[in-house]
Amino acid sequence: MKKGINRWSMPGEWPIQRCIEEAKAAGFEGIELTLEETGELSLGSREAEVKAIRAAAQAAGLELRSLATGLFWRYPLSAKDPQVQKKAKDIVIKALTAAQWLGADTILVVPGVVSAPPGGSESSSYGEVWDRALGALRELAPEAEKRSVHIGIENVWNKFLLSPIEMREFIDSIGSDYVGAYFDVGNVLLYGYPEDWIRILGSRIKKVHFKDFRTSVGTLAGFVNLLQGDVNWPEVMAAFAEIGYTDYAYAEIGPYRYHSEALIGDISRAMDWIMQRK
Repeated sequence: MKKGINRWSMPGEWPIQRCIEEAKAAGFEGIELTLEETGELSLGSREAEVKAIRAAAQAAGLELRSLATGLFWRYPLSAKDPQVQKKAKDIVIKALTAAQWLGADTILVVPGVVSAPPGGSESSSYGEVWDRALGALRELAPEAEKRSVHIGIENVWNKFLLSPIEMREFIDSIGSDYVGAYFDVGNVLLYGYPEDWIRILGSRIKKVHFKDFRTSVGTLAGFVNLLQGDVNWPEVMAAFAEIGYTDYAYAEIGPYRYHSEALIGDISRAMDWIMQRK
């Protein structure tokens, strides 16, 4: 497997150039950048600007093989409002295009959000989210194929696709080789075991996030640095070996409050132990 780090593991105020330099200095082979609503790499970025970022990474000797975004929480593909869903589809197309410009082969997509807000405001039931998200992704699959960039559906805390068999069925129902899973190791600890997900999803896994989690905490505060939580890393790595996964694992861990440069080195060393590079 290849060792990468997600840009969200670094302070938000750092420019992309510094993120690239810090990742390279810490021994990473690749960095996963993020598409934001505004900023250096955003919905408004033009081809020349994105290709300049690609050139900077290449000059540093870093690969850009995937592109993440958190915009699907604000604009879900499963939205009831047609205008919001259209915005979400436009974001997917922009992310696919930006990934192509970067030389990446996968984008991260949160497929939908099941919600029942208090106070009687609009909610989205499980069945509704399934139907709308499935329809949107079937529509977007040809856009992914056109650009030779995969859509990676991530398992997140969205109360949706809560088992690996369900995730497998959802992906297979889309019916495209260009739609697969973006598997997050730490996110499933709340309700399952990552090694089971890996073995069941198999070759559908396009990219991987590394996180660790303490189940005794059970909230967002339970996410900790690698090797400090309850992930059974030897079993997880055995499962990845069984399915023949050799692509990137990107660490996605929030930056330290102070001295974030230290975290990047800590992540790199932990990943070396996990991947048995020591």
